[in-house]
Amino acid sequence: MKHTPLTAASLREHPLPLPQAGSKDARGRALVVAGSASVPGAALLAAVAALRAGAGRLRIATVARAAAGMGLMVPEAMVVGLPETADGAVDVAQAATSLRTLADGCDAVLIGPGMLGEAPTAALAVELLGADASFILDATALSELRARAGAVRARAGRAVVTPHAGEMARLLDRRREAVEADPLEAARAAAELLGSVVVMKGATTWIVEPQGGRWLYAGGGIGLATSGSGDVLAGLIVGLLARGLPPISAALWGVFLHGEAGRRLAGAIGPVGFLARELPGVVPELMRETMG
Repeated sequence: MKHTPLTAASLREHPLPLPQAGSKDARGRALVVAGSASVPGAALLAAVAALRAGAGRLRIATVARAAAGMGLMVPEAMVVGLPETADGAVDVAQAATSLRTLADGCDAVLIGPGMLGEAPTAALAVELLGADASFILDATALSELRARAGAVRARAGRAVVTPHAGEMARLLDRRREAVEADPLEAARAAAELLGSVVVMKGATTWIVEPQGGRWLYAGGGIGLATSGSGDVLAGLIVGLLARGLPPISAALWGVFLHGEAGRRLAGAIGPVGFLARELPGVVPELMRETMG
């Protein structure tokens, strides 16, 4: 099966919902479950990106010690502080019930950026998949997901996963070098394993759906290989899911907007040296231009 280049033209088959007058609830409710004591900024990057992608309402669930600061940094969001373990990770056992309640009230949920503890985070992801929402599983939520693949596959059609090569290698129980040698084949295997849309991140990005469709984005430039860039991508996708896009459309738009924001900043600032926090601010204009 041939692949489709991911361009502004190919996105016309996946139109964004048109902004209309009405309440913020009409643009969807997103929940970002992210961060730890050592990496609190991952939640911030993802959360701001979700808002820039157009989500109407935002909830952030992060470790308790970061919650007050997060509320000041993102005053547009409701912020919930979660119980912590001794090493500053979310205490999944104590937090699961409250997170399920939060997820039940949302249209889209992101789990994983900046979180610690691969097995507990993957278990939490599967627990929350029972909510009536779309999901994006990123970073720590992916590493121990292989043993829980059946639970993810049972919610087929509602999830996007966004691994880089190392995370994909652990997910598929392969060597990283094998994944890097054939990222498309790895993405296809993961889509089949999980029954989910897969965004295989790298110098070029493959987006694969379980039904066999595949798209290739040629990359937004070397400057996107910077700390926090993946958190922004995940935030964009959860914001688009919250707006009502199906998982494949949200993944395609998220990858495109993320990459094109990198291209634009590279032209304005330089090929390297721009920051992940600068990417979301470019997104609204890019959406307007791409939609025509």
